[in-house]
Amino acid sequence: MIPAPADPNRKEKLEAFDRLLTVMDELRLNCPWDKKQTIESLRHLTVEEVYELSDAILKDSVQDLKKELGDVLLHIVFYSRIAQEKEEFHIGEVMNALCDKLIFRHPHIYADTKAETEEEVKQNWESLKKKEGQELTLSGVPNSLPPMVKAMRIQEKARGAGFDWEKPEQVWEKVLEEIGEFREKTSEDGFDSLEAEKELGDVFFSLINYARFLKLNPDAALERTNLKFTSRFNYLENKARENGLELRNMKLKEMDRYWEEAKKLERNC
Repeated sequence: MIPAPADPNRKEKLEAFDRLLTVMDELRLNCPWDKKQTIESLRHLTVEEVYELSDAILKDSVQDLKKELGDVLLHIVFYSRIAQEKEEFHIGEVMNALCDKLIFRHPHIYADTKAETEEEVKQNWESLKKKEGQELTLSGVPNSLPPMVKAMRIQEKARGAGFDWEKPEQVWEKVLEEIGEFREKTSEDGFDSLEAEKELGDVFFSLINYARFLKLNPDAALERTNLKFTSRFNYLENKARENGLELRNMKLKEMDRYWEEAKKLERNC
């Protein structure tokens, strides 16, 4: 094992974390809003903060990333402070439990297990999680994950257990097969919407699987497309307003001119 190099900023980091704990204690004792919060009341706010962190990552903004990481860290400290009041656990126990788990799940670093590739590390990780009490491979996938992220995690975990395709070409064939089945369902007269929805789900799942084989993140890819479409649509709408027009009254050819302008601006940025 390669030892961690000396960190010239370690003292500053420890002092900053100590300061955060002090501020959290003071807010919990003195602020009417902070005093009122519970683990349950913070949950939806935490989800929102994680999505804001995701936005900062996609924007590739260092300042936004630093800010949003701070907000997520605040929530971790906040939950731990509430648990400490209830005499359940404190932040030190949280961090020590995390360290223990990381050491246990990295025997190729802290013990004599061999793992030369990323894939071997993932397989070891999944087998060790089962030793911790997660008997079923997919039991560790949170139910509340967004569907696309959940599909990706399900597929990753299945692969870790040895259940997967061998080549990307096989997965692409499955994508085409599912698209064909979906097309069949939607081309029927008076098609069954529920059955069509099931087939659409199969298309998405197989396409996400193909993206995983190519080491692409489908959630990030779709969100980048969402941002790109929003930017172009906003340009189109602003240009229409500048010319006293409304989109609903414009022809597709007119709108397409502004759309192409937006695409050119993107390429020049």
